[in-house]
Amino acid sequence: MRKFFTLFALLTCFLGASAKEVVDAEVDFSKYTDISEVPFPSWRGSESAFARLSIQDGCLHFHSEEATDPTWDCQFFPIGGVDAEVGIVYTLHFKIKGSVAQNVSMLGFGQTPYDQFPITTDWVEGTVDYEAANNDGNILMQCGGYIGDWDIAYLKITHEAKEERPVEWLEQLTNGDAEQDWADPNIRWNDQEKNFTICAWGKEKGRNMNENDGWDPFPCDIETVDGNRVFVVHGQVADSPAGADGADVSSWDNQFWIQAPNSKVFKVGNQFKLHFRYKASEAATTNTQFHHQNPSDYVHWQAVGDVNFTTEWQDFDGVFTVPDAATDAWSIAFNLNPQNKNAVNFYIDDISLSLMKLDEGLFVASSNPEKGIEYDFDNAAPFTSEDGLMVATVGTQGKPNTWVSEVMISTVRGNDRAFKSSTIKPVGTIENSPEAWLDYTEGSNVKIKLPAAGVWTITIVPDYKQINFIKLEGEEDKAPLEINPNPTHVTINALERDFTNAEQEGGTGQAWDNQFWILANRPLSAGETTIVQFKYKSAIPAKASTQSHEQPGNYIHWAAIGDVNFTEEWQDFETTFTVPSECDGTMADGGFLKNLQSIAFNLSEIKDANTYELKDFVWKLEDGTESLINQTGAQNFIVKVLGGTPEMFDDGTGISNVVSNKVATETYNLSGQRVSKDYKGIVVTNGKKYIVK
Repeated sequence: MRKFFTLFALLTCFLGASAKEVVDAEVDFSKYTDISEVPFPSWRGSESAFARLSIQDGCLHFHSEEATDPTWDCQFFPIGGVDAEVGIVYTLHFKIKGSVAQNVSMLGFGQTPYDQFPITTDWVEGTVDYEAANNDGNILMQCGGYIGDWDIAYLKITHEAKEERPVEWLEQLTNGDAEQDWADPNIRWNDQEKNFTICAWGKEKGRNMNENDGWDPFPCDIETVDGNRVFVVHGQVADSPAGADGADVSSWDNQFWIQAPNSKVFKVGNQFKLHFRYKASEAATTNTQFHHQNPSDYVHWQAVGDVNFTTEWQDFDGVFTVPDAATDAWSIAFNLNPQNKNAVNFYIDDISLSLMKLDEGLFVASSNPEKGIEYDFDNAAPFTSEDGLMVATVGTQGKPNTWVSEVMISTVRGNDRAFKSSTIKPVGTIENSPEAWLDYTEGSNVKIKLPAAGVWTITIVPDYKQINFIKLEGEEDKAPLEINPNPTHVTINALERDFTNAEQEGGTGQAWDNQFWILANRPLSAGETTIVQFKYKSAIPAKASTQSHEQPGNYIHWAAIGDVNFTEEWQDFETTFTVPSECDGTMADGGFLKNLQSIAFNLSEIKDANTYELKDFVWKLEDGTESLINQTGAQNFIVKVLGGTPEMFDDGTGISNVVSNKVATETYNLSGQRVSKDYKGIVVTNGKKYIVK
């Protein structure tokens, strides 16, 4: 999160004179008379927040007479629904006044940790900037610690963008207006099959029952309503889940789907435009998901945001990008009962699903930040076919000012966001050699860093998904660094595995009851190839399995550097570890995009207590141009023993000196989660790590 004035000059330089302000979302609270009318995004917020919120004097009014415990029990989304683009800086504009001058914690666009939303006793109009870390473009406010009143007059989210060339949209549906029945007897079946697609499905509780006592989707009913033929779902009374207090319901008891004619429409990175008209027999908020080709076959929790039905016809319009987590999506599901369990009739008509038309093939855009060369995606150079190979050259020979140091290669061209969402990434270390062929995979926003700035010829064999880089002229390739092993001697006194753990069938405990992590200094992307080295032994022989984590304890993938077989004698461990594809943009805890940053050692594969020792650590890129850990000190080594939390290893240099007894207003664990003052372990406060014991 950055302040606006620190970015203004940079953005102006990058975007040029053609930059314009784009309004992504806006809410003027003077348009509403009741809190129920406000189109809050996502899941809206907690009950304790809405018990304190109302519309008064044309403002969103908050009143609280006591703090909640914990304070984040009172939280809500005041604005959002933005189809955010990773790496783009968004600006929140606000006008606010309070009875008490106090900051309120807030989080936006996948950022951690929380920033502060300033509230003073005078009306203030201001801005706060967010650099999007994922596609979730919502602002979350946590206000349980505020005692008093505040008012917000308006909120707006904008970003600066350059002028892009106009795009063409291709209509994808054939019966979006519901004027034609699914099986018209006046049309020959072979013509229907050729030209006709069922684009709308419905599900109603208790109808179309299956052998599992559930009910299945069916081609949506078409009825005449208000003089027009429209799609109809007669939603039935929804169930409350077992143990619920009656406020929650099974939101998917009644559903509606818009289905694309083929899977290419919702390919990851594609941009699509959706329009439809809608109303219901009573006001109801619905949420949307991505599903597979078979309706009810869930893919991803977020599609086109919430849709707020009223008893009057409305128009829905939006442009959306298919997120990484929606691989193999084919349809958009509307869960028709997320906030009520009444019998409600839902009406939808004039569905238009369009796909952005783009140039297809292979295209390369290049940059060199040191020379001021920025990416120009509109004019990305196409690869040309030469003897069955696809070839492109970036930079111009004899002109050092054109030398480039990184490239992005995409399968589409014609829109900046589409270009960046459809990139490819080499697997392994790039070498300047005709023989150095690398495999490549698909990815989003992949910037390929070259071994040196220069003029490069890039050759691709699409049939085999291989790529090669040859430098025609330029700077000397980066030489490997002198990387010395970190000598820290880590000792973990692992306790006996908890075989009475009631959560496990048979009471077997968990292999991760005791753990150790090597924590890199930065997140790693899938395909980066690294070398891991260390010495190791234990008091009794034992196997330790390893996993890929983000921050320690934040699991991503079951595989890492393989099993480590400890013995009573010192051994040398060395392996080449390529970050797996599951660790680049994987949807992990909380639905946020995660990249690998630590290797976890599960030290309770055996039942017995054991003492594990490791030292002389190296974790570096395969080409030796970067050490991923510090070469001295213990800050890259995290330990957890049975019943405890991950803590930085105490190497005898006085780790207790950084224990913080200060009560902080914003404290998080290593997973970026807000924690209370009683939390024990490693915490992050004001950007610094502390051990709280």
